[in-house]
Parts: sequence; C-alpha cells; structure tokens
Amino acid sequence: MKSSAKKVELASVDDLFSTEESRADAQRERVLEIPLSELHPFKNHPFKVKDDESMMETADSIRQYGVLVPAIARPDPDGGYELVAGHRRHRASELADKETMPVIVRDLDDDAATIIMVDSNLQRESLLPSERAFAYKMKLDAMKHQGERRDLTCAQVGHKSDGKKSRDILAEQVGQSKNQIQRFIRLTELIPELLDMLDERKIALNPAYELSFLKKEEQTQLLDAMDSEQATPSLSQAQRLKKFSQEGHLSIDVMRAIMGEEKKSDLDKVTFTSDTLRKYFPKSYTPQRMQETIIKLLEQWQKKRQRDQER
Repeated sequence: MKSSAKKVELASVDDLFSTEESRADAQRERVLEIPLSELHPFKNHPFKVKDDESMMETADSIRQYGVLVPAIARPDPDGGYELVAGHRRHRASELADKETMPVIVRDLDDDAATIIMVDSNLQRESLLPSERAFAYKMKLDAMKHQGERRDLTCAQVGHKSDGKKSRDILAEQVGQSKNQIQRFIRLTELIPELLDMLDERKIALNPAYELSFLKKEEQTQLLDAMDSEQATPSLSQAQRLKKFSQEGHLSIDVMRAIMGEEKKSDLDKVTFTSDTLRKYFPKSYTPQRMQETIIKLLEQWQKKRQRDQER
C-alpha cells in the first residue's frame, strides 16, 4: 500500500545554521580579480577604444595605482566574461602590463547589459557622432524591449506603465530633444566610410543626416563622386542628392555634377589634410587637439603682430 504522505523538502545543514546576515552576504556583489585574457568585448560595442593620449595617461595611472574603479562584466556562455563597462580600463591595463583587473560580475540579460554599457560611456566628455548614434539606437531598442516585457497590455510598443514612450524617457535622461535623438539614430544608416568622414569632421552633421536617406549603393557611388571632384557635400547639395534619390533619378553622373559645383564657402576656405598636418604634431594628437593647438598658435601670432604694429 502506497503512502499518501507528501514528500517533505528538508533544509540543508548549512541553511539550518546560517544566519540571515551570512545569507545576505552571500548574495552581495563581490569584486573579483579576473585575468584580462578572460574578459571579452561587449557584442557590437559602439564606443571606440583608441591608443590615444588619453589612453596613455590612463595606462600610466593604472601602472602606478592600479584600476581604482572596478569594471562590470557578465558570464559568457562560451567561456570567460563579457565586458559591460570598462573597455578602456581593460585596454589601459594591457598597456600597463597588468595580468588582471578588478571586476564586478553580474547576471544581466541583453537589454540590462546594453543599458549599463551605454550609460557608462555617455558620460564621457567627448563622443564621436557615430558613437552617440549607435549608443542611442542600442539603448532605445533595449528600453523598448524592457517596456514590452513590463507592460504586456500596452497597445503601442515601447510604452512604460506611466504612459511615456521609450524615446521620451531617453530624451530626458541624456538631455537631448526627441528630434535630435532621432536624427542621431538616423546616422546609423550611413555606410562606415561616410561615418568615418563625419567623425573626422570632413562632413558636417546636417549634410550627413540628409545623406543617410540615400540607398547603400548610392552612398558608395557618392564616395567615388566626392573623390573624383575632390569635394564634400554642403547641406543644400545633400538635400538635393536626397531628393533625386527619393525620385529615383540619382545616378553617378548626377552626383558628379552636383559635387562639381563651386561653393561660395570654398572661395574663402583654406583646407589642410590631416596627412599634411600630422608631420608637425606628435602621433598621439587627435584631429581635435591639432585644431585647438593651431588656433592657439594663430591667436599668439595675431597678438604679437598687433604689438609689433603698435611700436
């Protein structure tokens, strides 16, 4: 005859004698020293890690004092850990000849990890347009996913329980207008070569936004047109290129004709290529720092010229 008694789960000896404090302590996050070789970059990490002057300064600091702020990582199913925050510290630690770095390991889903990764980098003083564009896109997508899971009865994707859309919340968090965020996200439709030109300030932000509406193959053709005419599009030219594309009339000949136009601004503009300027500056100088240095030197020259005229 089978017993009708239900199975009773017995607590382990450790559970019986552990205190509430010890159980809470076991759940607390801990900082672990993890080998650099076991830390992998976050998938599709949009922020560039460059061996520039700032990186060298960080490496020197780590060489002297170590990593003061632990990185954040999550377990990688394929082995090791995926970095969520701390990619620059990881690279600086490599340059400082360190073997390990302090890391907080958390169990994070893709959306939570993406939001932490983006937020930890958006606070940087200078961000390239491409970095900001992909960061906004990744965070907005993650926020929409979280919104879908939190409020399954909501009719519109991405709404939160208080009625705000994800893009409204993101705009408040980063201090930008919704339209500006959408404009940045639109830049992710540019091909890598045009994005690089935007980051290097060879193309301005507004023309780049208009060019993002061109088909990928048209953008590739535009590179050839810009190269053959040795020109980059102004805002009005980019708007016309977009209009021709939407009407189905944009060809390489049309692109060359538009790019071959003489711009009024070009008549009074002197342009130096980065290759021309690079030989006068240390390799660690970024284009922005070279520009700032040139401006300072010109200001000093102007002041000296004024003093000489007053004598």
